[in-house]
Amino acid sequence: MISIVVAIAKGNNAIGFENRLLWSLPDDMKRFKELTTGHTVLMGRNTFLSLPKGALPNRRNIVITDNPDEKFAGCEMAFSIEEAVKIAGNDDEVFVMGGASIYRQFLPLADKLYLTFVDDSPQADTYFPEINFDEWKENIRSFHPADEKHVAAFEFLDLERKR
Repeated sequence: MISIVVAIAKGNNAIGFENRLLWSLPDDMKRFKELTTGHTVLMGRNTFLSLPKGALPNRRNIVITDNPDEKFAGCEMAFSIEEAVKIAGNDDEVFVMGGASIYRQFLPLADKLYLTFVDDSPQADTYFPEINFDEWKENIRSFHPADEKHVAAFEFLDLERKR
């Protein structure tokens, strides 16, 4: 099963700026960790390079790059999305975690979307592709107001592809 996990600006589909996340949302980070721990995470090289401590612990890290000479500690390397899927093998759930090009290629293949919609329209240089919500069934939606730890209100939205 291929799942996408991403935080998206409600106003403009923004997901990043200068290879950084747009928000610090502790509840979103907690959810990300709970979802992905013990599973395979798949990402592009720029997303990997943006991680402050390298490979994510307690997860199998697969990085997609077009440079066959690149090697990152704690990661398996893939040179196409097809190869990444093959490397992941029969893992029960593989989490695609960015960036924009990787999301665009995996969206048609995804079985689930774990979205965090942030009530914001920030400056960005990286965007999530448009989602055709007619193709998806909503499983969970929960709203979280802005507070002292969260700069903006947001909602978690879990979707499953209609079959």
